This record gives sequence, structure tokens and C-alpha cells, in this order.
Amino acid sequence: MTTYTNLPAPSPEQGLNRYMQEIRKFPLLEPEEEYMLAKAWVDHQDPQAAHRLVTSHLRLAAKIAMGYRGYGLPQAEVISEANVGLMQAVKRFDPEKGFRLATYAMWWIRASIQEYILRSWSLVKLGTTSAQKKLFFNLRKAKAKVGALEDGDLRPENVAQIAKDLSVTEDEVIEMNRRLSGSDASLNATIGSDGEGSSQWQDWLEDEDSDQAADYAERDELELRRELLAQAMSVLNERERDILVQRRLSEDAVTLEDLSESYGVSRERIRQIEVRAFEKLQKKMRELARGKGMTVPV
Repeated sequence: MTTYTNLPAPSPEQGLNRYMQEIRKFPLLEPEEEYMLAKAWVDHQDPQAAHRLVTSHLRLAAKIAMGYRGYGLPQAEVISEANVGLMQAVKRFDPEKGFRLATYAMWWIRASIQEYILRSWSLVKLGTTSAQKKLFFNLRKAKAKVGALEDGDLRPENVAQIAKDLSVTEDEVIEMNRRLSGSDASLNATIGSDGEGSSQWQDWLEDEDSDQAADYAERDELELRRELLAQAMSVLNERERDILVQRRLSEDAVTLEDLSESYGVSRERIRQIEVRAFEKLQKKMRELARGKGMTVPV
């Protein structure tokens, strides 16, 4: 992987707002420009191309990192881990697959952040089951859904509903809620040493001066891609659709072995069906995109 130089780095000393201002200086890329830069990296390992791909997506990494506030970890470190995930995504991105870098990178960014949080939490071990990890990262959202916004123990009916929604036991919900509630710091709590360099948790909250035009454009593009995907799925037969969804479009991908047992065929046959289905889906999405006046890649 190329070495990235002159990248802004978040730090408690400079403050989060200053970092956000710095990364807004890097322009977003048009689809054609992104495609050519990605090809330059894939074909020629061009470090300048990789650098531009990374810097143009630093805002995306920071935006995703902001969604992981409240775990008692310095936001600068969370953003740094998000940037690590972004770099890994650029390294592995294939522009010929038919999707934009942002769509691909968000999974790498989230994975990098979540691994960092799990490593940093002494009470949540890496050996935790996937259901418990899901509970760890989704409990706050689940609490908001049932209206349990206060800290402290949950009401029995809320515990039961959250356990059902997240497919875990009620005891696991209670235990995780107590862990997370115990870790939440006051927004007025001081970070760092006393003196002029110290700051409060509220100073690390997301800068509200966002680029609304870019946000709306990203939202419209995401909705359009979802629409194209839903329409393109019609070219797949029932088996192809089921295998593709379970292998590539589900939060927890089903293994080839499990699907081979379910369909009574070999793992290699499942893999062949998956690849063929994905190629058919790509082709149809490109056709639909051209019909809507979108540029390739989709």
C-alpha cells in the first residue's frame, strides 16, 4: 500500500472543527474522474491517484465515525481508524465491479471502527458472538426505538422488545445496557490534562456546518442506486436472487457450505451461481443507468 503524505490528522490539540474544515478543502470527485483515478491505481499503482481517492473521501470517513460517539473513546482516534479503513478500501477497490468507491468504502470504514472499539473495550472481547456484537453496536438505536432514552436500567417490557428485535437474550440486553450506561461520560466532562489544552466532550461533537448540497447529492445518488438495484434484481431467477442476497447483500453473509447443504449442491456450484448472478445484476444495472442518463460506472 502506498504511503499517504500530507493527510490531515485529527487530534485533541487542534480540535475537531479545525480538522473538519481542513478535509472540506479536498474536492469530491465526478464519477468519470474517480473511475480513471481508480484505474490508475489498479493498473499502475499510481500513488498520486490513490492519494486523491483517499482525500476526496475523508468527509465520508469522518461522517461515519461520528455515528460511533458515546463509547467513551476519543473521537480523534475513532476518525483515525475510519481513515485506516478508507485506505484499505482504496487499496482493494476495483472500479470494474460497477459501484462507486463510497459504496464500497463504507463497509471497510465501519469494520475498522468497530474492530477498534472492540479492541479498546475490556468488557467486550473479540471472542464475543456475532449476536452480542450486534447488540453492542445497536443497543442505543434499539433503546431510542422503544422510547427508552434515559440512562439506568431498562423497563422489563423494553428489555423484552429489544431482545426480540436484536435476537439476543433478555439477560444480555440488561448486562450490555449496564456496561454502556456506565461508560457514557457527561458532555461537560473534561478530556485531557488541566489547562489551556483541555477540552470537553461537547467540543468533540459533529460540526453542524455541513455541506448540505453534497449531503443531498449523496442521498439522491444512494436512493437512485437502491432503485436501480431493486429493478435489476428482476433479471435473476428465484435461486440466483436468494443466493446473491444471502452471500452479498446480507449483514451476516451465509457461508458457501450452509447454502450448499440447503440447496443440495456442491459449494463450488453455489459459488458459480453467485458469480453468474452478480454479473447479470451488474449488466442490468448498467443498462438501467444508461437509460436514466447516468454515467458508468454505476
